[in-house]
Amino acid sequence: MQTALALRHHRLPRYWLGLTLGLVAAGVGGVHWWEQQLPLKLQEAARAGRLDACIRYADQLAALRWLGGLAPQEQGLCRRRKAAQFWDQGQWSAAMKLQLQLVNSGASQPTDQQQLVQWQRQLESRALGLFQQGDLQAALVLLAAINADHRSDGAALGDNLRDSWTRNRMLRDRGQQLIKQQRWWEALDSLNRIDHPWWKGQTKELRQQVQKGIASLRRQEDKEHEGHGETNPSNVPLAELDALVSRKIATGMDDGQAFERACKELGGRVVETGPESACRR
Repeated sequence: MQTALALRHHRLPRYWLGLTLGLVAAGVGGVHWWEQQLPLKLQEAARAGRLDACIRYADQLAALRWLGGLAPQEQGLCRRRKAAQFWDQGQWSAAMKLQLQLVNSGASQPTDQQQLVQWQRQLESRALGLFQQGDLQAALVLLAAINADHRSDGAALGDNLRDSWTRNRMLRDRGQQLIKQQRWWEALDSLNRIDHPWWKGQTKELRQQVQKGIASLRRQEDKEHEGHGETNPSNVPLAELDALVSRKIATGMDDGQAFERACKELGGRVVETGPESACRR
């Protein structure tokens, strides 16, 4: 009896080993069989236009390529069609992600890379258009689809748009503060530095307010000079002088330098008439 027990215990490891090897062989065989079925299922899904199923089979096939299978052309076809479908539906991120997968796969064509670049350029163009219209957030959403919304070094297109937006907003804010202080020429300088179309439209009323302030200041100066017996301390056309001064301030000149240069270009020279400066020919 002891001999029978010993024989039984001796056979058990072989039994479990055989069972394990059998299960492994069955598993490998099943995987191999499924790999052989996948190309057929890919073809059927591609012909039927079932793109989601086709891509699912393609992903499964890609995971099994270590067994030696090749990526069939249907794999690229389904990804190509699905990416175009995403694009037409306005799902930019999904379209770009799938198109990039296609380009990096073994089933891509030269035109796939060209399509990827074309879509990138279109998204950049649309993002810039939205930015010019004043919709910064929508522009950043589009740029995120091509990973151009932000970089750690601040060199992405989205970072540049944020910087431009912030700078224009700060110039608007500074102009508002200077207007409250009735520092008209400095306010005009700040508003003239705004270079974003949307912010220019938003500050139109501020510009009108500044122009009225400058006109009022001119009238006050004229009255003061009339009180001293001077009808016009500057004998160059004031409208031309003011316009030229404004343009020069917009280029970055300070008030005094802009006035002096404008006066000289109009054929005059700056003279001191009491506490004020005048431009006379």
